[in-house]
Amino acid sequence: MTETTPPRLFLASQSPRRQELLSQIGVTFAQIDAPIDEVRGDGEPPLDYVRRVAREKAGAGWLAVAAIPGAVVLAADTEVVLDGRVYGKPASREEAEAMLRSLSGRTHQVISAVAVMNAGREQEAHCITTVRFAAWSESSLQRYLDSGESFGKAGAYAIQGRAAAMIDRIEGSYSGVMGLPLFETAQLLRAFGLLTQI
Repeated sequence: MTETTPPRLFLASQSPRRQELLSQIGVTFAQIDAPIDEVRGDGEPPLDYVRRVAREKAGAGWLAVAAIPGAVVLAADTEVVLDGRVYGKPASREEAEAMLRSLSGRTHQVISAVAVMNAGREQEAHCITTVRFAAWSESSLQRYLDSGESFGKAGAYAIQGRAAAMIDRIEGSYSGVMGLPLFETAQLLRAFGLLTQI
């Protein structure tokens, strides 16, 4: 009888939020870096873009660990979408302010995709969550920008941070808005033998 190597999970992400969320469901993993160019193609639908980026991150991560027996790579991407426009991570305070002004008092979508890959296969799942912001007052907006929380966050806000006080309602996955939809992630990890039922 041939012994099989137990699967070993690698999270292809530098995000502390994704690391925290993955730990939350009792998964043991190592973190690796898998940088890619996140550029939306001309006319590429937002959902297709988010799914593609998650797959490309997983592929880049796989290249780093392919020689490790039993290696499995998990990667994810999350973007905020309003009126067909994708709001990624702001590059400046001005860009963050413009994003938040656009989202103020309106309902937007947050698309999160997860891709899992090993030597023999790749699977992907995604979720779309609807988020409604209350209208930001000028003073609240400037205080939020002053906090620095906007940077490194799709749509220039963190649902798990101060911006939660401005979110009127959410329909969908809270963890998906944070950056890693745990229900979908758990399903994928079970399919790869990395998680049992809770």
